[in-house]
Amino acid sequence: MINTEIIYGILKQIPDPSTGINIVEKRMIDKMDIKDNNVNIQLSISEKTGAEQRVALMQKIESAIKADVPEAKVHMHFVTSKSNPTEHLSPLPQVKNIIAVASGKGGVGKSTIAVNLALALKDKGLKVGLLDADLYGPSIPTMFGLQGQRPKIEMLYGKHKMIPIEKYGIHLMSVGFVVEPAQAVVLRGPRLAGLLKQFVEECIWPRLDYLIIDLPPGTGDVQLTLAQKVPVSGAVIVTTPQDIALLDARKGLKMFEKVEVPVLGVVENMSIHICSECGHAEHIFGQGGGEKMCELHNVDFLGALPLDIDIRINADDGHPSVADDPESKASHIYRDIARRTAAKLSLKAKDYSAKFPNIVIQNN
Repeated sequence: MINTEIIYGILKQIPDPSTGINIVEKRMIDKMDIKDNNVNIQLSISEKTGAEQRVALMQKIESAIKADVPEAKVHMHFVTSKSNPTEHLSPLPQVKNIIAVASGKGGVGKSTIAVNLALALKDKGLKVGLLDADLYGPSIPTMFGLQGQRPKIEMLYGKHKMIPIEKYGIHLMSVGFVVEPAQAVVLRGPRLAGLLKQFVEECIWPRLDYLIIDLPPGTGDVQLTLAQKVPVSGAVIVTTPQDIALLDARKGLKMFEKVEVPVLGVVENMSIHICSECGHAEHIFGQGGGEKMCELHNVDFLGALPLDIDIRINADDGHPSVADDPESKASHIYRDIARRTAAKLSLKAKDYSAKFPNIVIQNN
């Protein structure tokens, strides 16, 4: 006998054409009625879904049901609405939290922080993805030892979708996987924004607790596109104690405040150098700048990392500190930063609902 539980179990294996999430979880099934061998299904679908995709979806559902229940006679009906309740605000509804890691200027170790933050969160038993949106200088492939790798392409209802590459349990996507490094440098604003949109909308990201987005330095097109297209849960600002770096970091902090993205806190990188020969401690880039910035702008100080040659070597060799040397002092600091970031985000979630900020760009 055909029953609802059996059919729902089958439908949980059918992905939505736009996101790849199964149609049950996406709440696309409006009604289902089973009488004798007749299975009547009403699906709510976006008007943006084309005719070819609808036919492909219908065929996939019918084939899946008949494969398990050969006697079933499947009847489907689509309901289309502009204000489709199944359409989530976020283009990544399978991702619980999206964290942007940003810096005002380059060379402060932002990508290294993003990589090790992702790994530290994963070590807590969480499902984590890392999107390398530093489109001018993608470094994630190098830091994971994946130079020259290309993502797999899967056809989903007539559209090509990219599958993030996985390493150390982290799901990864980077412009470095699809564009040669020399090409990335000469890309202009509209193309950069288009690439970011592809990585968000045309990748089949799995269910994730956290997606870390490594942004390029500054406050340009990529940052604005991200704020417009994706409801970022919070931002982490990376700086060094140096006054020049702090000036630019403040600009990044203010940008996120302006577009209504909560700033979770500040990480100070290269805060101190301890000589490996004599043990002498020296504040090469200044002292306490990150903490002073946090006090001034009323944001949390998430932690400080030393200027350590092992961190640099691990990153260059494709063996990030948290993955390669989990008991090192740096790894413990990264895990503390991850714990504080997650705690801050959980507090923000109580009074923050994901939405798209209203950004107005004026030409003076």
